[in-house]
Amino acid sequence: MRSGVIQVRQDIGYGPLPARRGSGSVLTHVAMAMLGAALAAGLILGLDNPASGAGGSPLGSGAVPAPAPSAAPPTRGEKAIVSKVKPGLVLINTTLQYDSELAAGTGMVLNASGLVLTNNHVIDDATKITATVVSTGKRYRATVVGYDKAGDVALIQLQHASGLATVPVGNSSSVKTGNAVVAMGNAEGRGTITPTAGQVTGLNQTVEASEDGASTSSETLHGMIQTNADVVPGDSGGPLVSSAGVVIGMDTAGTDSSYEQASAAGFAIPINSALSVARRIAAGRAGSAITIGYPPFLGIFIGAGSSSNPQIQAQQQGQQNGTSGGSSQRCYTSNAGLTTPSTIAPVRSGTLIDGAICGSPAASAGITGGAVFTAVNGQAVGSPDNLTSILTRFRPGQTISVTWVSPSAKRTTSRLRLTAGPPQ
Repeated sequence: MRSGVIQVRQDIGYGPLPARRGSGSVLTHVAMAMLGAALAAGLILGLDNPASGAGGSPLGSGAVPAPAPSAAPPTRGEKAIVSKVKPGLVLINTTLQYDSELAAGTGMVLNASGLVLTNNHVIDDATKITATVVSTGKRYRATVVGYDKAGDVALIQLQHASGLATVPVGNSSSVKTGNAVVAMGNAEGRGTITPTAGQVTGLNQTVEASEDGASTSSETLHGMIQTNADVVPGDSGGPLVSSAGVVIGMDTAGTDSSYEQASAAGFAIPINSALSVARRIAAGRAGSAITIGYPPFLGIFIGAGSSSNPQIQAQQQGQQNGTSGGSSQRCYTSNAGLTTPSTIAPVRSGTLIDGAICGSPAASAGITGGAVFTAVNGQAVGSPDNLTSILTRFRPGQTISVTWVSPSAKRTTSRLRLTAGPPQ
């Protein structure tokens, strides 16, 4: 699980997978991780576009199209279906610098100026986002308009884009079990759109999906369209297309390749639901799950969990990540080499800091691994989850007061100006 702050988790990276995977009973998100993380995921300081999007300037809900009023006539053949949708697709590549990871996914262009719909898990933790328009091969830098963690929906904006082809949007309310569909996406991050045909095998499905089967980052998705069209890593954010050649869903999860069965299974967010969330984001309507722009950032690595005892936090992190012993580094440029601190501030309650990111607000204040946060703006801090919840109330650019205790037992209160971190 990630917050708009800083979380430690173990990423499971993987190289190229077989062309198509068997079905299984464990669902995974299908963004393509291309370089495994060393230990921990954290929020970052150095966004590729540090100012752009941080304030969440609304575009207006009119920037997002509405579902089609009625079904279009059938299109003959898979090739014709692909030709209608493919020009409006982009190949998304992200750099997750402080996760020591690269990733790839897919996006759908919603308007000619480069507003793109994709999954939140395609862009989460990204320090740099680029998108290549399939029809032209032109590559754009992208910034985050906003995202919905719970719904796994995100909007990104291609910078200085104009005149782009858009995807033909359908209406998912008319979808029925047995309908023929084609799933499309940047399968396995190969840099090309691969279609795979199938049928709708279920509607209104509730599924639990995780990052490559990692239970610590799983989430429950509701109202999903199920298909036997195989959805694989890299397809995330791509379209599920009807026989009429219109988008009825957004590819989001597939079955884990380690569970071999006879048939494939993929899941897509109904396009009506995805567009509804996208309109809220475009209008700048933040909520409990929706973040507009970028989240606030201190530049620290912490654990995840509900224990307020720093010693217990250290034990849990060591057990989860299989590393301990502590590093003497004052700051980190990535999570490579980050270990659970061996010397911890002598306090009974607070959030343990595993390390600070070089050049971040925390590092500039002298905060290092082994320190423990005990208060923010005078409010007591307990578990990592508690700190995450507190910090999500703030926005980039705001200044907060942080009380922390160093491993040598020195208590300090520092004023830190929050910067913009990567989407979570």
